[in-house]
Amino acid sequence: MITLDLNGVWKMKEESEVDWQDAIVPGSVMNDLLVNEKIDDPFYRDNEHQSYEIASKDYQYTREFHVEEQLYLQDKVLLVCEGLDTIAHIYINGKLITETENMHCTYEIDVKPFVEIGKNEITILLFSPISYIKEKQEQMPLWGVVDAVEGYPHIRKAHSMFGWDWGPKIPDLGIWRNIFLVGYSTGRIEDVYITQNHAEEVVVVDVRVKLENVKGSGIDIDVTLISPDGDSEIKTVTIQSENEEHISFSVENPHLWWPNGYGDQPLYKVEVNASTKDKQLDKKEYHIGLRTLTIKHEPDEWGKSFEFVVNGISIFGMGANYIPEDNILARVTPERTETLLRDCIAANFNMIRVWGGGYYPDDYFFDLCDRLGLIVWQDFMFGCSVYNLSDDFKQSITQEAIDNIKRIRHHASLGLWCGNNEVEEAWVYWDFPKTPKHRTDYIKIFEVLLDDIVKEYDPQTYYWPSSPSSGGGFDRPRDPNEGDVHYWEVWHGLKPFDEYRKYHFRFCSEFGFQSFPSLKTVKSFTLPEDQNIFSYVMEQHQKNGSANGKILFYLSENYLYPKDFDTLLYASQLLQADAIKYGVEHWRRNRGRCMGSIYWQLNDCWPVASWSSIDSYGRWKALHYFAKKFYAPVLLSINEEGTTAGIYITNETVSTKECRVEWKLRQNDSSIISSGTIEQNVAQLSAVLCETLVFDDILQEEKARETYLECVLYVDGVEKSSTTVLFTKPKHFAFLNPSIRHKVTESEESFIITLTSTAFAKYVELDVTDADCKFSDNYFDLSANEPKQITVDKSLISEKLTVEDFTSQLAVRSVFDIA
Repeated sequence: MITLDLNGVWKMKEESEVDWQDAIVPGSVMNDLLVNEKIDDPFYRDNEHQSYEIASKDYQYTREFHVEEQLYLQDKVLLVCEGLDTIAHIYINGKLITETENMHCTYEIDVKPFVEIGKNEITILLFSPISYIKEKQEQMPLWGVVDAVEGYPHIRKAHSMFGWDWGPKIPDLGIWRNIFLVGYSTGRIEDVYITQNHAEEVVVVDVRVKLENVKGSGIDIDVTLISPDGDSEIKTVTIQSENEEHISFSVENPHLWWPNGYGDQPLYKVEVNASTKDKQLDKKEYHIGLRTLTIKHEPDEWGKSFEFVVNGISIFGMGANYIPEDNILARVTPERTETLLRDCIAANFNMIRVWGGGYYPDDYFFDLCDRLGLIVWQDFMFGCSVYNLSDDFKQSITQEAIDNIKRIRHHASLGLWCGNNEVEEAWVYWDFPKTPKHRTDYIKIFEVLLDDIVKEYDPQTYYWPSSPSSGGGFDRPRDPNEGDVHYWEVWHGLKPFDEYRKYHFRFCSEFGFQSFPSLKTVKSFTLPEDQNIFSYVMEQHQKNGSANGKILFYLSENYLYPKDFDTLLYASQLLQADAIKYGVEHWRRNRGRCMGSIYWQLNDCWPVASWSSIDSYGRWKALHYFAKKFYAPVLLSINEEGTTAGIYITNETVSTKECRVEWKLRQNDSSIISSGTIEQNVAQLSAVLCETLVFDDILQEEKARETYLECVLYVDGVEKSSTTVLFTKPKHFAFLNPSIRHKVTESEESFIITLTSTAFAKYVELDVTDADCKFSDNYFDLSANEPKQITVDKSLISEKLTVEDFTSQLAVRSVFDIA
């Protein structure tokens, strides 16, 4: 096997132009234009609009490459394109070798007849996605979301590149993944499929190897299984022709893979070598985790369950929805993705949903999820749209599904294949032009075709036809008692936060609330005169048309009107965090009936007002700090109703916890009105109401607007967390000036912030004005004269700061400072 890498420096130009410019592959037109300073940053102010014109043109990419005699003399020479975006013609030495039309596919083209020994030229002509969908839409209108460029369902390209209610219209184009030549004789490994059969204390690992045997001669297949401890076992078979062979290993006392929070993530290595007596022909390497992972969807006392079961244990899914990390895909790197996924682990996630309007993530995304213990709910790339099932479309999406299933299926983190995002729900509840053909096409695509493909290529992974769904067939896809649900009445429906408590969804895979990013992020795309949420530029970075009004509505319901622009941004983040906390804590209190909460959304693809908990610069919003608390393995939560408070502990670990809750009913100056202690052993994987506190007489006497309840949780004798609740809305609470004081000291690794206050302070925010960092805690509450220490890892600060620098830049505020 001989490989010739075609990544690197190419030439690129707009089709009608004469002059070429340097380009980098993998990459894209927008990225190359930016690097060459031909366009301004499309994320700045309203520069997004230039992108539409750029994407309305055709582009050429070209380069020369040198073919050595050794490569040329191979029996087969393939051009492998792992990602072309999207409508492309490929030429070698001036001859058209293929046409492509699906961003999500890998293309392999036999170019043996087209290449020559010595100098060769490859040219890829990329056609405008705007022109393509415009022509198709004129021929047959297809409905899609109104925030995107009309006609996008016609093209197999990441939908969100055409715009979404959180993303810009930047339908980039380019050679976005690796491109190379591969030559081989005799044969190569065509496919490897690894399956597991679990029994008591033993796992049988079956490795199915399929060969392409060019000459029909004998080829030896060596398969090596290497344990996490480094022990290995090798088996060898000989394959004589184009067929497949199963090689099995019995692993005794296996090291099982677990999601984050339930155990470790040991990975076994599988190496597959193809060789003859004379030479090695091909080699593949995989890392696998030994585990069982499926969905329990069975009738029960409440309806029908929907829960992830790992190694026989039903887990509570905790995580968020993942969208593309940047509208310009060339800027997404393994390092950037790793930081984002480690931030998920820092917030106690065990799951992440890859939303169906983007693209199938790179291999390193799944490698990271394997290592970190994040179960991946993987949508197929269909979302919120109507699709026309022509013969060509069927062939294209079939190959797309096969390519990506075969690429991803071995990963321990893969937990679910889901047909689409919200398409079934749309057919039942949304208002758009509906035809019998396209309704039938829906069933054919998502309940027959994709289901059959998963059964054939990855039968050990569960297939779910749509999200949300009760199981398909347009049968009550919003049923709260069956399947998964997307719940948007809090936010889109303007319902109050406590509306979440009326529902005990079996699994809530989407729910969310918008906020603005931090002032630092807003400054990155605005001028000072833009810094008003209703300014033209700010509204260009708010893609949900009514969202600013919704934020102000919820603000009026919960907080005093902010005194300035920066404070409004802060208050919007508190609203967002409060809202999601209400839902998650309620569902975790009802563990067993509800078995998952995946909030919308984890990240942003550009600087924008959105539902994300981490913005496009990687800055944690209040919601992400809240997620770290409400997804804690052992959760203390309070269900306040009127003048009563139910004290709950949810234990999402695999061992019983000895818990103690110390509660204090306090006045706004933090003086104690009454107090008590609750002792409770909480069994593994359970939620329990420890005690209901009733304060009727006290609150009438002391006035609810001046009183708060504080609870501190101790687990096995160690303080783990604390929480407070008000018995009135924050806007009506009689906050006193807390006069928060802080002192910064340092160790070799960290800055240590010690804070004290003179009165109760709610949602204390810490920030560093000219740098980015992550605090061990943020948006927390302080009671008077009770010091709290927060640490900041120096290695994670974006700038090198002395303790004096850090102290001078540290900004502190709380709810008291809103008005």
